[in-house]
Amino acid sequence: MSTTDDALPLRSHGEARPGYSLDVRLWKVTKVDRKALPYQLRWVVGGKVSSATFATSALAENRRSELRQAMRRGEAFEIASGQPESEVRAAEAAATATEAKPSLRWFEFCRKYIAGRWRMSAAKTREGIADGLAAVSLAMVKRGENTPEDKSLRLAFRWAIVPANAGQEPPAELKAAYEWLMKEDRPVVDLVDPVVFEDVLYRLSYRLDGTPAAGETHKRRRRVLNTALEHAVAAKELPENPLQGAHKKRVGSGAVVDRRVLVNAIQGRQLLTAVSYVGSWDRNRGRRLAAFYAVLYYGGPKAR
Repeated sequence: MSTTDDALPLRSHGEARPGYSLDVRLWKVTKVDRKALPYQLRWVVGGKVSSATFATSALAENRRSELRQAMRRGEAFEIASGQPESEVRAAEAAATATEAKPSLRWFEFCRKYIAGRWRMSAAKTREGIADGLAAVSLAMVKRGENTPEDKSLRLAFRWAIVPANAGQEPPAELKAAYEWLMKEDRPVVDLVDPVVFEDVLYRLSYRLDGTPAAGETHKRRRRVLNTALEHAVAAKELPENPLQGAHKKRVGSGAVVDRRVLVNAIQGRQLLTAVSYVGSWDRNRGRRLAAFYAVLYYGGPKAR
């Protein structure tokens, strides 16, 4: 069976700008041996074969119908891509508009994002959002010789993102950090840079003094950032949420256990014996407790 659409008359050759052709032939949708996209549409533009695959036959037929309509309108097709000229021009216009639009900077994004959530959030939620985004902001700046201290940058950021402070002069002690932050913050799109995002992940996990943040603090900051990034994706400031593909970093503790505070072997046996007598009215209870604490003791560090 022929795959050529015999009902569609052959296109006559005509004038088309360089790189385009009016000689277009469209074939029927066929099924190919492929699980994900089993339906294939093929067509020829100026002797060059183009193809596209689809998940369902309905999607393939819809695309075929779009190409047929462009052919009937007398549109030229781009030879390289196989697309109608109107679609090529629309794609070029969209790309130009994207390039012309300046990327939103991090501080301005945070200020708009928080303004939209402030009135509907409880005081504790506001505090959590401010802390999480302030921590991330230390990675979203371009550092140099005159970079203010991280503590000053955090305080300036937290003051500036409060909606009530919009348009106000910052406190004197934060003025220098605030003005520097307004000039040196990064565009939001820099979050897709692996180097920048690695620093972002570090800021979620550590405090200003370099010590690990509490586990709950890390979780809260990560949730805040994830929600903000999802908003950035919806606003088309980011192509995707980079946090979704980032594994949670394990934050280790540098603390060393002093063995003098641990239970030694003699004390351990005495404690286990004492525990076995708990609940004299129920012998099994004492045995279960002794077994439970024995697992804890022999599975943990012990003093020699």
